[in-house]
Amino acid sequence: MALLRMLDQFYGLPGPSGTSSTAASATPAKPASLPATEPALPAAGRWRVGLLAALAWGGLAALTLLWPNQVSGFSDWAYTREFGFVAAAVGLLLLAAVGLNPARASRWRVAGPWLVALPLLLGLWQVLTAKLAVLPTPFFAPPQSLAEVYIDDWKRLGESTWHSALLLVQGVSIGAVVGFLVGVSIGWSRQVGYWVHPVIRFVGPIPASALLPLAFFFFPSSHAAAVFLIALATGFPVAVLTWSGVASVNKQYYDVARTLGASEWFLVLRVAIPAALPQVFVGLFMGLGASFSILVTAEMMGVKAGLGWYLSWAQGWAAYTNMYAALIVMALLCSGLITLLFAVRDRALSWQKGTVKW
Repeated sequence: MALLRMLDQFYGLPGPSGTSSTAASATPAKPASLPATEPALPAAGRWRVGLLAALAWGGLAALTLLWPNQVSGFSDWAYTREFGFVAAAVGLLLLAAVGLNPARASRWRVAGPWLVALPLLLGLWQVLTAKLAVLPTPFFAPPQSLAEVYIDDWKRLGESTWHSALLLVQGVSIGAVVGFLVGVSIGWSRQVGYWVHPVIRFVGPIPASALLPLAFFFFPSSHAAAVFLIALATGFPVAVLTWSGVASVNKQYYDVARTLGASEWFLVLRVAIPAALPQVFVGLFMGLGASFSILVTAEMMGVKAGLGWYLSWAQGWAAYTNMYAALIVMALLCSGLITLLFAVRDRALSWQKGTVKW
């Protein structure tokens, strides 16, 4: 009887009070009540934020197409109708996404609040510039003017973007490698730290842009000077954080490796550096942000092509719309490189998944 009671409890089939367990086991158990399947919601009820976003984009399209532009001293803004048609197309796509299966529309749902905020901001921008001319021209222009720059001046802007990307890759690569080697050397060797640490503390906090005149004097070309300044801006945070990561490794790891016969090179390459990699990637992230600031400064001073040069050229011709278009390209370039850095970090630190919080 005790065994039967245990089986009844295990399978979740308790018999009514006063009846034997045998009778309870002979009676077929009622299946557990399953939750009633929810009826299919209407398309609008599945994703209310998506419906709101579709209405917002439709409102932006109506505002752009039906409200005449305020012409101030020159011809009407180009690509106004095209901008309105694009906004209407985005609204229709969002309206179609409202009826999708939630599993298939997961990416749309994550971006839902932004899909509502973006047309509202664009509509406000449109009203203050093209419709009411509250913001003065040529300092401010409506969003469709950016499309005019990308369509009509794509060749010069694309060439500038390519030169900036090459310059940035060269400088960041050199600065990251040198900073990493310096940081590992300081964190591992006291003798190296004795000589290099004071130099880093003295030179490192100096902004790289302050060394611009010296760089242009000592280096044979403006390109080489810009590479040096970008490498300097990248190398300092990488060196400091790599040094911190190597110095903070738990000493017990070294003791365990030494008891197993590990050499000094093994301790550096297989113990110290892997344990310090999270700090190294933080340094790379900080160095990448610093390199963009010095990139613009260096290109404005002497480089013959690049986004910094493009900004200076546009400012000289009072082409402020071109400046805004270049700034957007620069932001996309920086965001793309940071996304690539995060992908490399996730790949390199896959063995530390769940411990890295940034």
